[in-house]
Amino acid sequence: MMAITTISSREFNQDTSSAKKATRQGPVIITDRGKPAHVLLSIEDYQNLTGSNVNIVDLLVMPEAADIELETERAVITHRPVDLS
Repeated sequence: MMAITTISSREFNQDTSSAKKATRQGPVIITDRGKPAHVLLSIEDYQNLTGSNVNIVDLLVMPEAADIELETERAVITHRPVDLS
């Protein structure tokens, strides 16, 4: 079972590291003036919640790019003298 931790905005601002560590056990609810205002989740919990268990490489892949024809001109590299004085 997942633990839910509740902290105030002030506690979060003073000890962000502890809030991040608490997400290992479950969501962290951050309150503002006693009322829930934000939820901090681990990336794994967020991905499970949104159903987006893909990594960044998968997100950057463009499957439709296989249909794009790209013709480039050969690069011409010329040497120039260098003045190191």
